[in-house]
Amino acid sequence: MTGILWNFASFVIALGILVAVHEFGHFWVARRCGIKVEKFSIGFGKSLWKKVGKDGTEYSLSMIPLGGYVKMVDSRVDELTPDQYHLAFDKKPLIQRTAVVAAGPLFNFAFAIFAYWLVFLIGVPAVKPVVGEVTPYSIAADAGLTPGMELTAVAGVKTADWESVNMGIIAHIGDKQLTLTVADENRVGVEETKILDLTEWNFDPEKQSAMGTLGFRPYTPAVSMTLANVSDDGAGAQAGLEVGDTLIAVNGVDLKNWQELVETIQSHPNQPIELKVERNNQIVNLVITPNSRKDHQGNTIGFAGIGSEVSEWPEKYRFDLQYGVFESIGKSIEKTGQVIGLTATMLKKLVVGDIGLNNLSGPISIAKGAGTTADYGLVYFLGFLALISINLGIINLVPLPMLDGGHLLFFAIEAVIRRPVPEKVQEMGFRVGGAIILSVMAIAIFNDFSRL
Repeated sequence: MTGILWNFASFVIALGILVAVHEFGHFWVARRCGIKVEKFSIGFGKSLWKKVGKDGTEYSLSMIPLGGYVKMVDSRVDELTPDQYHLAFDKKPLIQRTAVVAAGPLFNFAFAIFAYWLVFLIGVPAVKPVVGEVTPYSIAADAGLTPGMELTAVAGVKTADWESVNMGIIAHIGDKQLTLTVADENRVGVEETKILDLTEWNFDPEKQSAMGTLGFRPYTPAVSMTLANVSDDGAGAQAGLEVGDTLIAVNGVDLKNWQELVETIQSHPNQPIELKVERNNQIVNLVITPNSRKDHQGNTIGFAGIGSEVSEWPEKYRFDLQYGVFESIGKSIEKTGQVIGLTATMLKKLVVGDIGLNNLSGPISIAKGAGTTADYGLVYFLGFLALISINLGIINLVPLPMLDGGHLLFFAIEAVIRRPVPEKVQEMGFRVGGAIILSVMAIAIFNDFSRL
């Protein structure tokens, strides 16, 4: 229950910040264009708090924290005298109306740059994208990828860490090939290009990692088979496991690595498993019955409440992704551009059917993401805000009536035909656009509940 409340609180804070940024963009430009703003609201419904400013605008925090709006004077809905027309949105020149509408998404992008600037200024621990394992006969193996190679670029875009690599790979869902630039630590200063054939690439983002389906895993420090901790109330303790035990075999099969044990435990919830362990130079046979829980995809998996000794990361692989005040500006702009490109690409592939509608996420998934990143700390929460802000900006630019992009589409038509689009046409467009948006939201919320 506490986790749900924390996720909800984080979601409200995140959405409140991003909606405020978006609506402030409309508000600020409208005021600069001489348009009278009657109300600036964060949220919908009944006002929880409101105040009328010296500028005559009512500022409000409303009950339903799922958006916001800026209400501007408009002669199409307000009764105005001719001497008040200069304050109305619809009476302003086309260029000013366009600027007011476009300002919301642009402010979202500007906020993302600011958030990423703070992230790079504060710094975040990172590891170099060095390949750890390559599955034989996989797409990665066929392309010549081998353990120890560092991925320096994906499709020509530099990749300093695994996040950048993952973003670059995901952007190529539905493509026929992917180009990776790699460096081998045994050949200092030499980079090679590896071309991965994606024609047979099957990737379900809900169940798999992009890198895993291509046939490679990131390098991770060696994990010992010796237990470093055993939870007092876990299945491991109930079976008699102790700190210092070395796991040798499971169900009569010798263990090669820790991952084999994890996979066996996860695939046997509430089912007995035979373990062979070494304790004080003696072999001990035990039976453990893993407890069960739901993973983030809703599947029931087993867990035992045990942990192993993990080696330290090699110093040469570790670094802080941190820059100075001015260098962070360039890096934040670059990062924002990459995320905008990825988001636009994924949206396009969603429309043309290269990826399925099951990849859509709604408010529940966003809330969980907000809560998780808030748990990790400020710098991760800032990165999450930047990502969602970019998504909000991109989605609002989709040329559907009811969204900013729909208004911009009508303005573009107006620029061509030299007169406003008839109100009946706009009204029909709003209805169609509203139906599409509601349908997409319904699918996203359904996906959220299916993941619970």
